Amino acid sequence: MKIGKKHALGENLLYLLVWSAIILVPVLNSQMLSELHVNLDEAWIVWRQIIPYLVIFLVHNLLIAPRYLLKKRYGLYLLANVVLVTIVFMIIDFYQMSIGHVSLYGSFTNHEVYWNILFALFMNGTNGGIKLLYQSLLDEQQMLQLKEENLRAEMLSLKYQINPHFFMNTLNNIHALIDFDTEAAKSAIIDLSKMMRYVLYDSEREMISLSADMQFMKNYIELMRIRYTDDVEITLDYPTTLPEKVTIPPLLLIVFVENAFKHGISYHQKSFIHISIFYADKQLTAIVSNSRSAATDEHKTSGIGLENVRKRLDLLYGKEGYSLDISEEPQTYTVKLVIPTLHA
Repeated sequence: MKIGKKHALGENLLYLLVWSAIILVPVLNSQMLSELHVNLDEAWIVWRQIIPYLVIFLVHNLLIAPRYLLKKRYGLYLLANVVLVTIVFMIIDFYQMSIGHVSLYGSFTNHEVYWNILFALFMNGTNGGIKLLYQSLLDEQQMLQLKEENLRAEMLSLKYQINPHFFMNTLNNIHALIDFDTEAAKSAIIDLSKMMRYVLYDSEREMISLSADMQFMKNYIELMRIRYTDDVEITLDYPTTLPEKVTIPPLLLIVFVENAFKHGISYHQKSFIHISIFYADKQLTAIVSNSRSAATDEHKTSGIGLENVRKRLDLLYGKEGYSLDISEEPQTYTVKLVIPTLHA
């Protein structure tokens, strides 16, 4: 994953900077003391003392820590550390004794070999702590990324549960229109193709312009009018001039409109659907009211459509980031939604 590569690069860059500074110290120190040239003989003495620690660090960083520490095998990790450090310094101590030296002195201290072992263990502990810190940051970011991916997948799933209802209703309307008005049916098919483009392509975005969403809703309502007589009163009020930069989640408001058409229309008595959209102070208010009758009450309006839109609203804004009020009166069912808008 890109996050893992980024963290590994940052961690390795940190080690490179630290070891570069350690290696350059004797060179810079020699130059500062002589002020004329670098004494490579003295620098080599220090480098020779640093080499054991560098070897230990590389083995620990590349092999021991990833294999044992990061996999939480702490017992084996501690044992491998002690064995590695002890073996390295015992080999060097044996070499020093073989060429006439009695003991090995440390790179940064003048103590016996056991002090070098303790210092190397401390170095490995610091390296292990850094690796655990980077691993913790990596795990946290991967978890956040996974949550975001799950969030997008869930919102996409909730959004596309709505679309089949829309297409079925619209195709049924056009089918009914073909028998008595062919030209109107052709025009309706063109409108439907535009709406399908919106649903299939434009709605892929996380946000869509409010004006585009209003046009989609207007086209939907015009297609729905086909199947109803004048006994059904349908009104849509919304601002005629909307800034293009004002955006909302796509296919959000249409759920309430679909719900009103599904449950608010009666073929036995006069019915109405009133839709009002207001925009002010970076907030969008949508009010959808429909008539109620004994027939429509048999189908409760708290169906899967509204259940899904509630879930989607929770995912988008959090439970406190929006307002959704549903009012049920004997003759009227009203939904009022207030959401914040974004400016692209």
